[in-house]
Amino acid sequence: MQTSFARHLDAFSSWRRLLERRLVELAQGLGDAQLLDPDASDTIETLRRQVAGDRVVVAFVAEFSRGKSELINAIFFADTGRRILPATPGRTTMCPVEIGCERGEPPMLALLPIDTRTLPQSLDELRRKTELWTRIRLDPTAPDRLADDLAEVMRTKAVPVDEARALGLWDDERPDDNPPLVAEGLVEIPSWRHAIINYPHPLLERGLVVLDTPGLNAIGAEPALTIGLLPAAHAVVFVVGADTGVTRSDLAIWRDHLSALAAQRYAVLNKIDVLADPLLTRQEVMEQIERQRVATAQALGIEPQQVYALSARQALTARIDGQRLGLLESRLPAFEELLAQDLLPRRQQMLQRAVLDGLAPIEQRLERQLGDQRRQAAEQLLELRGLRGKSKGKVQLLLQRVADDAKDFERCTVRLGALRAVHSRMLRHSLDAISIDRLRDDVARLQHDIAGTLLHLGAKRLFGELVQRLRERVVVAAKRNDETRAMLQASFAQINAEFGFALVLPDPPSLERTLAELADAERNVNAYLGLATALRLADARQLEQFRRMVWSRLRTVFEAAIRDLEHWNRAASAQVDAQLRERRLAFVKRRDALERIRSAAGELEGHIDAVEAQERQHRELAARVQALFGALREHAQRTPDPDAATPPRHAEATTMRLPLPPSRFGTL
Repeated sequence: MQTSFARHLDAFSSWRRLLERRLVELAQGLGDAQLLDPDASDTIETLRRQVAGDRVVVAFVAEFSRGKSELINAIFFADTGRRILPATPGRTTMCPVEIGCERGEPPMLALLPIDTRTLPQSLDELRRKTELWTRIRLDPTAPDRLADDLAEVMRTKAVPVDEARALGLWDDERPDDNPPLVAEGLVEIPSWRHAIINYPHPLLERGLVVLDTPGLNAIGAEPALTIGLLPAAHAVVFVVGADTGVTRSDLAIWRDHLSALAAQRYAVLNKIDVLADPLLTRQEVMEQIERQRVATAQALGIEPQQVYALSARQALTARIDGQRLGLLESRLPAFEELLAQDLLPRRQQMLQRAVLDGLAPIEQRLERQLGDQRRQAAEQLLELRGLRGKSKGKVQLLLQRVADDAKDFERCTVRLGALRAVHSRMLRHSLDAISIDRLRDDVARLQHDIAGTLLHLGAKRLFGELVQRLRERVVVAAKRNDETRAMLQASFAQINAEFGFALVLPDPPSLERTLAELADAERNVNAYLGLATALRLADARQLEQFRRMVWSRLRTVFEAAIRDLEHWNRAASAQVDAQLRERRLAFVKRRDALERIRSAAGELEGHIDAVEAQERQHRELAARVQALFGALREHAQRTPDPDAATPPRHAEATTMRLPLPPSRFGTL
């Protein structure tokens, strides 16, 4: 029984694969026509990798015993005929678990020991240290053994309180949030810090990544979750229990870690089956569920329609047994339809916008370039047709005109050389404001300043001051780039008017996205920097780990801004080089044609025929380029049809023989 989400994901995956193919065809077509300059090639390849490597990341967040793992099983893995993730009463998921599928990698459970919390490296850095991970090969064909292997994420161990405190898992100031005592002086903590499951499931093979998170303690104690993984998710599903309602710890998770996320957030009121009461009528039970749903919305500060009441256990059982009526009674299909109709179209729109916006400057530049070539061919035709019945002296005059035009052109190259030097200097000036080296020094200073505050309670304020300084630098970089744009625009207009070029300035990048990402980073870090975390930062190792996590997050933001600025500036200067080459080649062709005409009578008509053929080729080439861009644009704007999509076969995904995107599982 294929779920609504699965059908829509099939359609989205098919749309994405065909979009990638259109990008490959565009690059091949432009390359065959010798129109693919290095900048355009890099842009198209970057977009292809973005489309091919796109992942839909859905994070499930809940306190312990809310049925979160059962909900994941019901939505994504019911077709396996059993529970894939452990979902027993009590504490099950003890560490964050990423579930995805990397083609070419064997089925594997990779586990990072909890002891690595004492290391200074961030989780992103530890992904590359394969020697620290415990790896268990999975056998998808043996369900019982598979379930036993995946139950490893539940494993705990008993350690002294001092060790738990050193790991950041025990807080003397907040005893209610501490892990349970199992013996005198011993507490129960997770054995693992992080788990990655590489599993060959159809939904995962199509680009779905599921993030299963543990309860409040782990979310607050692990900076990689608050600062990195949760903000990177495209959707967050927050699960509360219908039997408990929104508890104090539920509200703490929502308020401290989810309320400020930019991702789509959905609230699920799970376990409505436990509200069934033989002493109540069916209508009375429905009214009770509705009251609980409204109360949940009020507690979370959201609209009631944003809360979905359902039973994950009932849905999983119905799917495994093929009970359609039981599935409808579980109310899960309505929530799946929401994910399908809301989340996936948003992902499609983001990819569509990225591809079309990325290709627009290339298409515009090629239109101007091909138009310039057609204009030059038309001028040459007019020139050659004017030679009919003229003497050799007329040809000599035209040769002299070509020579004069070439000299004039060389004056232009001097101007363009000076323009290039000014442009390069202004680019360096813009990038200096958002330099990675300056950012590294700022984050190091943040660490030093936090260490110098009383009880490290000024961390949130100091980070806010850092973000404000970074905002100001981004604004400076944007202002300097605007000055570069104004200079180039004026220079291009003057060169076009004086020398007949067809230079066109692409739209400059907006750094508003960088400012928005800085705001997101500030919210996420502030959510992490509660009182308990601030006290933990008194440990030099915890503070170093925090520095590395902040550095990793901010570096990603600034590197993206730098790439955007550098790409725009390369695109602006690349067309200058391309049109210089075209103009030099045109002078050579004109001079050679006139020389042959002067030296050999009767060749004029042949040259006229050749230029006419060249003009036709330019028209045909322009039509082909327009068709390539049109086909890609038409597909990008098409809405995927879940009723027409068929699940992609694994072999089909590799027929293009293109490099795979980098693994989100590192080298494990």
